[in-house]
Amino acid sequence: MVKPNLSIDQALRLDNQLCFALYSASLAMTKLYKPLLDELGLTYPQYLALLVLWEQDGLGVSELGERLFLDSGTLTPLLKRLEAAGLVSRLRDVQDERRVQVRLTAAGRSLKARAARIPGCVLQATDCEVSEAMALTHQIQSLRNRLTA
Repeated sequence: MVKPNLSIDQALRLDNQLCFALYSASLAMTKLYKPLLDELGLTYPQYLALLVLWEQDGLGVSELGERLFLDSGTLTPLLKRLEAAGLVSRLRDVQDERRVQVRLTAAGRSLKARAARIPGCVLQATDCEVSEAMALTHQIQSLRNRLTA
């Protein structure tokens, strides 16, 4: 184990915690997204699921869960709400009834055009250049990948 170059008091300061920086930034980001997503009638997790389906429609529930880092117990109620809103349909695979495929409805596909403004609003609120935001995104993804390896 590598010893940090901080005293115990410094190491235990809240503002020196990577976890708290990520957590508080996540809270601020979610707060930023809320009014933007309220206009679309979506929660943040629903928006994330739709982002994946706008990239690749017709995924299985398990593949969607893998992309979102969500288990089926969390994902299933989210998908049920999206289905009730008329944005997705869930269909059993005819060859393997254990598999459920998620497809966008016409309403789900058309919502993409309304959501297209969200990334620009978020980028403006962060006061980052596109290259800075992308570099930060890659750093955080790399950290996540190391933590989940």
